[in-house]
This record gives sequence, C-alpha cells and structure tokens, in this order.
Amino acid sequence: MPVKNIVIGQKVSAAKAARARELRQNMTPAEKILWQALRANRLGGIHFRRQQVIGGFIVDFYCHTASLVIELDGGIHLQQAESDRQREQALTERGFHVIRFQNEQVFNDLDGVLAQIRAACGEQV
Repeated sequence: MPVKNIVIGQKVSAAKAARARELRQNMTPAEKILWQALRANRLGGIHFRRQQVIGGFIVDFYCHTASLVIELDGGIHLQQAESDRQREQALTERGFHVIRFQNEQVFNDLDGVLAQIRAACGEQV
C-alpha cells in the first residue's frame, strides 16, 4: 500500500530517516499528549504525521493537506532560539505554515492548543 500524505519528491538520508524513527519511539511527554489528540484523524478528520522529515528538518507534527507544521518547544528551545527562527524561516520559504507551542501550553490548555491547530488547518485547507 503506498504511503500517503507525506512530503514527496525529497531525498531523505538513511540517517535522517532513522533519527525520525527514533524520535517517534521516544517522544517527549508533551508530544505524547498532543499526538493522542491528533492521531488517527481525531481532530476533525484531519490527518497528521509525527516526526516528519521536511527539507532536511524533522518537524514534530505535520498536516499535509494544510501544509501545516506544528512545533513544540521545551526548555532547550530557550537556548536555540536563533536556530529555531532560521529553521522556521526555511520552512516558511518552502510554503509551510509553522505554529509553535510551549510544552506548558499542551500540559495546561490542550483544548486551546487544539482549537488553534484546527483554526490553522481551516485557514490553510
């Protein structure tokens, strides 16, 4: 059965594919919570992938139909704000819409996070 709803036409190294697989197996607590809400088209029938390779980057979550990238930021992101900004710019230049949430938002206001994701998908589809 062919794979659907992924970024096609890009070359992904074996090392990058293995790293994405490793990240899927070792999700952060915030990623696990959000994934349970997004997986299996649970958010209004919208399909998401996790740890998707896009242009050499591994993004936390991706919705193909909306060209939407969702990134969750934990404490480490305070130390890499500039590289996150450059990564977001590179994805935006490729036509993706990127939204970011702090881990605490997922822990404390999952309904609000999901509402923002649903709105972003609605704007893009």
